[in-house]
Amino acid sequence: MNLTKRIGGHDGLSAARHLLLMTALAAASLFGRAPDVLAQQQVQPDENLKELREDVRSLKEGMTAVQRELQEIKKLLSKQPVVAAAPANEAPREILLDLGGAPSKGDAGARLVLVEYSDYQCPFCSRYVRDTLPLIERDYIKTGKIKYVFRDFPLESIHPNALVASEAAACAGEQGKYWEMHDRLFGNQGALAVADMAAHARAVGVNQPNFQQCLAGGRHKEPIRKDMAEAISLGVSGTPTFFIGLASPDSSKVKVLRVMKGAGSYVNFKEVLDGALAALP
Repeated sequence: MNLTKRIGGHDGLSAARHLLLMTALAAASLFGRAPDVLAQQQVQPDENLKELREDVRSLKEGMTAVQRELQEIKKLLSKQPVVAAAPANEAPREILLDLGGAPSKGDAGARLVLVEYSDYQCPFCSRYVRDTLPLIERDYIKTGKIKYVFRDFPLESIHPNALVASEAAACAGEQGKYWEMHDRLFGNQGALAVADMAAHARAVGVNQPNFQQCLAGGRHKEPIRKDMAEAISLGVSGTPTFFIGLASPDSSKVKVLRVMKGAGSYVNFKEVLDGALAALP
């Protein structure tokens, strides 16, 4: 049973807890079924004894699988970072983000900045990229109303290929193809292993030897981990998470006005962005 696929989502901890509950309910169901099966079989002729034994064997195998999965989930939960997160979609404490060097698009001088912390293997993030981001790009990024910034937050404990995907995007970015690789990876979440990256690099048109050298050298791994550590200190615990803030006119820092958690609809983002734009001096 592929546990990493079943627990994927924008918040690894809450997803794992949900699966833990569902697995416990399944276990209870199995326990509850066993006496019923036995009671029904007791009134059957002896020739059904083989079928009874098969049912009991299946129940035992099911319970063994449930117990094994519970142990895996407990291990997963123990690896999750414990952070003091701000309530979803509420104004955070005083936060200054330093976005120097982070990939961005839109008007570099825009006062309002939308920062996304994301995971290339997160299905909720992919849904946002597919359904919501194109509308934000049409109405706010291309029109110069906001600057859009992407930050990596690969949840390695449940998405084992997310970190290498972040590295691949950064390596493509060295050749001016960051956003092309960004879109390519989110559009192919079933092919994010190291062995898949050469094909993605060819598809976006980067120089293969330089890309492979960058990826094999792992030179973007530590900067990505540094960004993750900073995000955790700010209360980011799942993906996607968004910070909306005001850009400092003389530095790369952004003063955060609002935090949004989860792959919200375009209507949600429009309400927040329009409100923030209306409040600008």
